[in-house]
Amino acid sequence: MRLATAEDMRAYGARLAGVLRAGDLLVLSGALGAGKTTLVQGIAEGLKVRGPITSPTFVIARVHPSLRQGPPLVHVDAYRLGGDLEVDDLDLDASLEDSVTVVEWGEGLVEGLAEDRLEIHIDREAGEEARLVTLRGVGPRWADTPSEPVED
Repeated sequence: MRLATAEDMRAYGARLAGVLRAGDLLVLSGALGAGKTTLVQGIAEGLKVRGPITSPTFVIARVHPSLRQGPPLVHVDAYRLGGDLEVDDLDLDASLEDSVTVVEWGEGLVEGLAEDRLEIHIDREAGEEARLVTLRGVGPRWADTPSEPVED
């Protein structure tokens, strides 16, 4: 799917939030500046969690509680993590069942946390603001994943 602007990316994240539930793991990949955090901002808006949503690069992980009886959002930036042991130190599996967990730069590091996950890859078109977003559902939870979430 092609998203022309950052606002389109946020809107896409908000629509995606409509299909997310506690226990969901999302693994985001893409180059620096691709729009991973912008997507998470949209997801947070859709989930109605406390913000602001900024890249957790230096704190590694942030928990954003729900403002409405929904699941909290656990937002992780694995960019600075050196491997599986450092991921284990975050104890993400302790909150996974109760939260929507989104891991930027998690490819190759967090797949073992859950049998089911939604992998989202974001590419930036050269010289343009537009982004190409590819979804890949893994496991029974995501067996029928559409490339674009359906709005309510």
